[in-house]
Amino acid sequence: MLLAIDVGNTQTVIGMFSNGSGSSLVHQWRISSHAERTADEMAMIISQLLDLQGLDADVVHGIAVASVVPRTTAALREMSEKWFPVTTVIVEPGVRTGMPILYDNPKEVGADRIADAVAAFELYGGPTIVVDFGTATTVEAISARGEYLGGAIMPGIEISLDALFGRAAALRRVELVEPRNVIGKNTIEAIQSGAIYGFAAQVDGLCARFEEELGESTVVATGGLAGLIAPLTESIDHHEPWLTLNGLRIIFQRNVNG
Repeated sequence: MLLAIDVGNTQTVIGMFSNGSGSSLVHQWRISSHAERTADEMAMIISQLLDLQGLDADVVHGIAVASVVPRTTAALREMSEKWFPVTTVIVEPGVRTGMPILYDNPKEVGADRIADAVAAFELYGGPTIVVDFGTATTVEAISARGEYLGGAIMPGIEISLDALFGRAAALRRVELVEPRNVIGKNTIEAIQSGAIYGFAAQVDGLCARFEEELGESTVVATGGLAGLIAPLTESIDHHEPWLTLNGLRIIFQRNVNG
C-alpha cells in the first residue's frame, strides 16, 4: 500500500492507497500538526493508526509526502529511512510532477498546492481552478494544457476568526456552522454569517476574476472546511475532500513508474 502524508500548518492528513494501477483510497486519518514531533514520534503515530485498521507496518510499500512545515519534512524523511525503508517521494524541487510550473520562482509554490493542481487536472482537465480551505485559503489556476499558472493566497477562515476574537474584546468564539439566516438576529449568528457567507462570497468573487483571465473553468474545492463552504458558493462545481492525497499518489507513480 502507498502511504500519502499531507502536512499542513494546522492539520496533517494521512491516507492509505491500495496497490495496483487502479489504486483507491482505503483509509484516511486527520491529526493535528506539531513541528516539534520527532521522526520516532511520527513513526509511532502512523504505526498506531495502521494498528487501528488491523494493519502492520510492512503493508507500506511506498511513501509520498507534501509538507509546508520544514521541520516536519525533515522528521518524515528521517522516519522513512529509519522505520519505513521503502521508496519515498517528497514533493520538492527536482521531483517529477508532470505539470509545468509557470511561476516566477517555481520553488516558492507549496507542495500541497502542486499536489492539488496535479490531481484536479487529472480528474477534470483544464482550465481548472482549485480552492483549498486550509490554514490559508489558496486558489490555484491550471491551464487547458495542464500548466500551473499561479494563484492567490488569503487568510483562512479560522485564523481570520482568531484575529477577530483577539482584537474585539466584546466578541467571543462561536461554533462554525451555518446560521439560520444571512441577517443574523444575535451576535453569534452575525459572526457565523459573516464568516461563512462572507468567505463563500469571497471565493465566488475571486473565481469570477480568475475566469476573466483563464476563461470558463471547472472549480474544485478541497480542504478541511470545504464541505461547509462549497455548498454555499455559486462557483464551486466539485468537492474533493482527498484531492491532495490523490495528487500525492499520482506524483509518486510518475516518479516511481516513470
